[in-house]
Formats: sequence, C-alpha cells, structure tokens
Amino acid sequence: MGALTGKHVLITGGGTGIGAAIARAFSKEGAKLSLAGRRQAPLDAMAKELPDAKAIVADITRETDCAAMVQAAQAAHGPIDIVIANAGAASSAPVAKIGLKAWQEAIDVNLTGSFLTVSAALADVTRAPGGRIVFIASTAGLKGYAYVAAYVAAKHGVVGLMKALSIELASKGVTVNAVCPGFTDTPLLEASAANISAKTGRSADDSRAALAKDNAHGRLITPEEVASTVLWLCSPGAASVNGQAVAVTGGPL
Repeated sequence: MGALTGKHVLITGGGTGIGAAIARAFSKEGAKLSLAGRRQAPLDAMAKELPDAKAIVADITRETDCAAMVQAAQAAHGPIDIVIANAGAASSAPVAKIGLKAWQEAIDVNLTGSFLTVSAALADVTRAPGGRIVFIASTAGLKGYAYVAAYVAAKHGVVGLMKALSIELASKGVTVNAVCPGFTDTPLLEASAANISAKTGRSADDSRAALAKDNAHGRLITPEEVASTVLWLCSPGAASVNGQAVAVTGGPL
C-alpha cells in the first residue's frame, strides 16, 4: 500500500504538464484521483492511463463549474481529502500594452480560479484533521519578471491567499502550502519559448536555454521534480509544514 492509499485528490489542470506529473506521482502512492480541466481529450488520456482516476471538464474561473466539479469528484470517489490547485495560464506583454481584458484573464485563471477551486472543496478538506491544500504558484509569486506583470500579480496573490488560509485552517489540522517552480519543461514553457523565437528570431533551443538560465542550476525544472515536492507536502511527515511557499528552482532566488 502507498502512503496515500484511500485518499481522494482533486487536481486542476490535471491533464498535462505539472498536473499530469502530479497525478502520476499520487497514483503511485495509491490515491484516488479527480482530474479537472477545460479540455476533455488530455483528461481522458490521463484517466485511462491511471487507476481510480476520473476526468472532469470544468472551467475554474466559473463558480458554478467549480461546484459541479466537486460534485462530480464526490460522486466518483467520495469526499475530497487533498486539493492541488494547479491550473494556470500566462501571456506576455509590456505593461503599457496589457489591456484590461488580458489583465482580468490572468487574474481570473491564476488567482480567482485557485480561490474558487479551494472554496468549492473546503467543506470536504476540513471535515477532519489531515486535509491538504497545495497551490501551484511560481517563482513569479516570489519575485518580479519583466513582460508578465499580470501573471506576477496573480501569482503573488496566490501566495498571499495561501498564507491567509494556512493561518485560518491550522487549528483544524489542515495544512496549506504553495509550490513555486522556476522555469519548468511544460507545454506552457514551450509556448513562451515559441513567443521569444517569434519576437527575436532565436531558435527554439536558444529560447529554451535563455529561460533555463533563470534557474540557479541553469537547467529547466522537470514536472516530476515539482510533483515530488507536492507529494512530500501531502505526506504524513509534512503535517507541521504549513504556510510555506516552497521554491523549486535549483537554488536561492
């Protein structure tokens, strides 16, 4: 039996990238999985790959979708024990060219979506000691980056939300933490590298290398490294780790 046998884990953005790596890591430890996201195909592919996994299509920026997402998860596996608020999106532009629509979209997906996800599942997670909430934030939640002001603001908000919840829920025996990866080898990073290539004429490899240089060890983080950190935060041994923003970036920021 794995360390999380019998635990029900809800993972948003669970079909690709970091979310998929988290799903695989938790599945190996015996967890029952509810994988949520906007796109049916990758969710179905992950659900077929893993035992005890349910694919749920939901838009986390909509309160009604989040309520329905939790209801579908409960119908599949019972009450939720662990929430991994992973879904997110990023776009780049100088501050002077960020319109209100783009700003609001970044806040909606990265910050409001995280809040709505957790709110919908909160009664389940806090029903008994041992619940876990982990936000997948970013080093953009800990420092600034040029050309992604909306994303940086949203991820700083996620870290702030985590800190507030960690204090509020500590007396219930529930921990709330954030994992803050540096530049990670995911489809989101591929899109960023393609954008750099289109604007600068650099090759895709050169664009990826430029992003990797921001990580202290000079390489891209793997989704599996992020997943291992999330898994540890949800393990019994991390019961006293609460309110922390854990940077996964190869060194100090």
